[in-house]
Amino acid sequence: MTDVMLIWDNPLLFEKLFEENGLKCQRVLSTSIGTPFLPACKCVIVPTGFANSAYTKILPGIERNSKAFEKFVSAGGSLVVFGALVTKYDHSWLPMQLTYIEKHGETHLHRVGEHEAQWIVENPGQMVECDGYFSETDGDIILRNDDDQAVMVVKKVGGGMIIATSVHEFPSPGFLGCVMENARRSKI
Repeated sequence: MTDVMLIWDNPLLFEKLFEENGLKCQRVLSTSIGTPFLPACKCVIVPTGFANSAYTKILPGIERNSKAFEKFVSAGGSLVVFGALVTKYDHSWLPMQLTYIEKHGETHLHRVGEHEAQWIVENPGQMVECDGYFSETDGDIILRNDDDQAVMVVKKVGGGMIIATSVHEFPSPGFLGCVMENARRSKI
């Protein structure tokens, strides 16, 4: 039974993180999204660099399957989207407004309100790497950088949730637990 689906086209060190936290992870090609062959899972992750063709070729498959992502989240799944790693990117395939601007640097994370996903890093007081920020969104901003720019946004859609972040760090076990506990197994 798959817990996490990682949308990517070659092996990633990121996969080991899930294994270390007792989660069964399956890497899938973006061309498989929306087909009947994929098993149900609780979480779909789109890693950092998904829109940059120097890193991967998954973007066309992602952009073609906006309905599958909306259906997955509406049915209770968690969708986690990391930074696009291109100058500017509008997430037109998400059932929300979200515009990413690339801007690399170290920053502190500043909480806005309270949300379990804010524990993306173990020690929230430490400096972390971010690869950009979100200039426009209709989601709830829950983390900002030192320049008061949004670096984590959440949006409830149906029974599930979308978490978008430009935090360029491996997520903490607490963050993974939050994502899994608040999700229902569904098909993408």
